[in-house]
Amino acid sequence: MELPGLAFAIWMFICFYASVDGYPSGKIRGACTSMIPCHGSSPQPSPEHTITVNGTEFKPGDNIEVHLSGPDFEGFFIQARDAEHLDSPAVGSFMLVDRRLSQLLTCGRTKNSAVSHTSKAKKKYIKVYWIAPRDAPKRVQFLATVVKKYKTFWVKIPGPIVSQPRALTPTTPLHAASEAIPTSHPVSYLSKPFNASGCGNMKFCIRNPSACDPESASCFFLSFQQKKSSVFIEMSGPSEGYLAFALSHDQWMGGDDAYLCVNKDHRVHVSTAYLSGRSPPVLDSENALEDVSWRFVDGILQCSFRRSIRLPAYKGRFNLDASYYIFLADGESSEGGLIYKHRRQPLITNGIYNITGLPQDIGGSRSPRLIKVHGALMFVAWITTVSIGVIVARFFKPVWSHSFLFGKEMWFQVHRMLMLTTVMLTTISFVLPFIYRGGWSQQAGFHPYLGCTVMALTIFQPLMAGFRPSRHAPRRQLFNWFHWGTGTTARILAVVTLFLGMNLPALDLPEPWDTYTMIGFVAWHVSIEVVLEIHSYCLVRKVEVIEDDRVQILQSLTHAEAEGRLFKQIVLTIYVCGNIVFLIAFLAAINQI
Repeated sequence: MELPGLAFAIWMFICFYASVDGYPSGKIRGACTSMIPCHGSSPQPSPEHTITVNGTEFKPGDNIEVHLSGPDFEGFFIQARDAEHLDSPAVGSFMLVDRRLSQLLTCGRTKNSAVSHTSKAKKKYIKVYWIAPRDAPKRVQFLATVVKKYKTFWVKIPGPIVSQPRALTPTTPLHAASEAIPTSHPVSYLSKPFNASGCGNMKFCIRNPSACDPESASCFFLSFQQKKSSVFIEMSGPSEGYLAFALSHDQWMGGDDAYLCVNKDHRVHVSTAYLSGRSPPVLDSENALEDVSWRFVDGILQCSFRRSIRLPAYKGRFNLDASYYIFLADGESSEGGLIYKHRRQPLITNGIYNITGLPQDIGGSRSPRLIKVHGALMFVAWITTVSIGVIVARFFKPVWSHSFLFGKEMWFQVHRMLMLTTVMLTTISFVLPFIYRGGWSQQAGFHPYLGCTVMALTIFQPLMAGFRPSRHAPRRQLFNWFHWGTGTTARILAVVTLFLGMNLPALDLPEPWDTYTMIGFVAWHVSIEVVLEIHSYCLVRKVEVIEDDRVQILQSLTHAEAEGRLFKQIVLTIYVCGNIVFLIAFLAAINQI
């Protein structure tokens, strides 16, 4: 028995997709103790990279500036350990300088006790801060694992040793911190967090998820409350970088009135800005905001301020008594207050609203409706209709060859109906992103290119079927191979395209749930094909070959096939139900974003 071609190809894709180059995302908690990457090779003997610090002594609560530098490298892993016991757990915690290059990890019970890379992008220099804990050992040594290439890496590169002073007087403050980078958040000006009381009655509120509590660690909250000739605004959300909202005349960035709350050196700075296209916001030199307050506790950034409904003296400030689309975004910022582009789609209201009008309590979406429909239709087409249609054509010819529907064999009619449905759904879904974008997207990577290829193959397949030779024509065998090859290629590329599309900012299904669920669906489909293939093989073994093997056994409903009818129908029913479960899971995820 041979494994079906599509099943084998898709399984190979799973193996390729699921096998990562060690830890390209930097999520390497499994290597916290050994600091050894799982790359299947031995570490190099002589390090090329060095660790440096800005001091040799520390007191509990102090910050030590740590640098890792050397020739281009892809990955790294930094820890501080007891210099007398280097196999002991990590000591202290770290703070980041550039969140684009580095991220914090928790090793053991100590939060933020290690630093690693965020991607495989090449880098020459990393800077972080190490915070000495209260129970720090007398001597601490910094260690680093550096990956130059997949098979070229160094483990536990020894760095400098820093030590506590020999005598620590009782009056020495245990929280002493560097002036440049404080270790604790300054006292907030907001005495307590925001709440949602008054939303829909006294305040115009936007919440994501809907009806969430602003004190929740996952709630994005924006409220507007008119007070005479001004509006009091509250903004809250889980972010250690910045929060921003903008008023816009359309659902595209550009020409918008923006307001930012930025975490700068652990103090929140509130400012106005103007958005020009997709360029970084242009901060105003003059601030039109009053009564500015802020709070930053447990990763929840909150700020509030008041501004006049009309500001004729300030260019770029919109009147608040008109209707606008409202954007709410979050992202990362550097220690110096430089903001980076948000990694995910901003929350956008589904319509235009007047924030000084009738108070409402609404939600929003991080994915435009057309993109949601695009994703939903593609999932319906390539998870249900095409998969079921292929199973029917491959394994149900002998089962349904003597059953007819509208004058044709049942298997053929079911197969044709499902495939034409796939063509229709794919075609409708294909045009939606172009309508939304108004043209070609330059920021979607390989997804649109593969999507166009899948669309072309999807159209070509039924056109080719329209010129299908008769069953006994000499060219029928050639047609069968072309038909199978085109369909198999389209399905494999469609699966790859779905994988890529799920993580694009315009859709951005929750990670890693989306990847694991898609891999689960592919594995589910492969397993069903394998089961049916084994079953068909076992049935063929039972069939008596007549007339010197000149009878095409599987084209006749033999006694053995009749015995297998019930089994195949049960498997098909289970397969359809399983596909529906996967489809509902994806559609529910799309509806939540």
